[in-house]
Amino acid sequence: MPVSVGRMLISVAIDSFLRMKATPPMALKATIYKAQLQIADMDRNVYLNHPVTLARHPSETDERMMIRLLALAMNVQADSDHGQLEMAKGMWDQEEPDLWHKDLTGQVKHWIDVGQPDDKRLLKACPRADKVSVYSFSHSTPVWWKSMESKISRAHNLNVWQIPADQSQALAALAQRGMQLQVTVQDEQVWFSDGDTSVEIQAIALRSATA
Repeated sequence: MPVSVGRMLISVAIDSFLRMKATPPMALKATIYKAQLQIADMDRNVYLNHPVTLARHPSETDERMMIRLLALAMNVQADSDHGQLEMAKGMWDQEEPDLWHKDLTGQVKHWIDVGQPDDKRLLKACPRADKVSVYSFSHSTPVWWKSMESKISRAHNLNVWQIPADQSQALAALAQRGMQLQVTVQDEQVWFSDGDTSVEIQAIALRSATA
């Protein structure tokens, strides 16, 4: 084979390889869920009908998705004059939480993670937001929290909540692609109802912000 042809073939092979490396991986396709929340929060005097679109990551369970919805219902504002709590891209982008409330200037007022984030993530999030909250929901929460508590002691704006596993699993059973849910909050207890089934949630405060 002539040297020039050989060099050309090598060049083509290298170019093809570099193109393959430069091509981003195919985006994971989300499954879209929609919920219409009728919220009556007597503890915070928040009463509103709130439509929510949830992009469910392929690896996300019904349980985790519904805990995101619970976190939104427990923290959504009565109006959007100073920004509004909304779903973020936490499962796609490590630089974002699962939910956040940003004001009209872009300042993060509230950063919310669902699950069991590590201490490095939380200590990085706390300086970025006025308030950080975690909603953990699996049976392993006590083990996770025991390993975490001392590591995040200096995070004064951090709240950590545990949702008992039997309650989070009951909430997961309400998941549908289209949901009409009534959410009632009174004396720190939350009720979700789809008209046929009602689920009571009693979140346990593992840590309250001191800032």
